[in-house]
Amino acid sequence: MGLLSGLESLGLKKASSLEIYEKEESVKKEANKPKEDDVPKSEINEETLIFDKTYKCPVCDSGFKSKKVKEGKVRTISQDSDLRPVYSGVDCVKYGALVCPRCGFAAITRYFKPLSPTQNKWIKEEISANFSGYKLPAGAYSYDDAIMMHKLALMSTIVKKGKTSERAYCCLMLAWLSRGKYQITDDEEEKKALEVDELEMIEKAYDGFVEAFSKEPFPMCGMDEMTLDYLCADLARRLKKYDDAERLASHVIISKNSTDRFKDKARNLRELIAEEKKHDLTNE
Repeated sequence: MGLLSGLESLGLKKASSLEIYEKEESVKKEANKPKEDDVPKSEINEETLIFDKTYKCPVCDSGFKSKKVKEGKVRTISQDSDLRPVYSGVDCVKYGALVCPRCGFAAITRYFKPLSPTQNKWIKEEISANFSGYKLPAGAYSYDDAIMMHKLALMSTIVKKGKTSERAYCCLMLAWLSRGKYQITDDEEEKKALEVDELEMIEKAYDGFVEAFSKEPFPMCGMDEMTLDYLCADLARRLKKYDDAERLASHVIISKNSTDRFKDKARNLRELIAEEKKHDLTNE
């Protein structure tokens, strides 16, 4: 299955043939599922933590309503090593993308903004002309809803020739969503498929961020250089690229621009990298 599989059902038959980055060689990786603590199912009703907000599509100018998490109503209870936030009562990552149900343009919320005339033309020709429509969920988004919406955001980013970092960020969000769904799924076959999906998106996110380092200014996707260094160190660890992971973590530790918080996180990450590297060598 392609990384954008499922979008064919919306009339977007070319989705599965799109490459996320230009001139990229696809390399399959095998790795164990990143070890994260299981997130307890909250008794809080997710419906009470979201509301409808009205947006205007920058492509077709139509107005539509999409779900948004109420600010100040959710509490962060933990954070995965790759900075994925874990909240009480709701997975806010599910509500990170906007989709115009009329023309199909989609984007991560921070990038849902006016396009250039050329980008607008590309979206209308490659997406809107083939889009069969999308009915936004009436209530809380399921992980399947969120994954579909974020895949649409990734496709729009590719079609409009968005920045490499924006494409990488879409992939990171999709990896986090696969992990979130994994944590509430009991079906073993589905868990295996979600592990594969997560790792593929982690690889695409890592490749994109590394490429963006050399050609885009900071802040990048709301992150400064030290934050992105740390993030890429953990993504490299998950891909078993231990030398890269150690180099990036060490850069965070020795940098004068790094905060004490990130230095501590990088030290902990470097210890985890060493443990996993030793484990893998022992079991070869």
